Amino acid sequence: MKTKITEINEKELVKMLADKRTEISNFKFGVAGTKVKNVKTVRNLRRQIAQILTKLNVFAKTAKVTKTIAK
Repeated sequence: MKTKITEINEKELVKMLADKRTEISNFKFGVAGTKVKNVKTVRNLRRQIAQILTKLNVFAKTAKVTKTIAK
């Protein structure tokens, strides 16, 4: 099931980020043992991690703006 990263809340993004990072480390160990056939998986995982981090930065920046407006 594919979901858009823009539709996911912050807590789920943090969990997803941890999952993707463990997945990429497991993939690297698989490559070292030559178990992996699809090498493009690393590129896709890195891209997904970058998208998640970008969305988390947006959440952080909007929280800062909201705090300064509230003061």
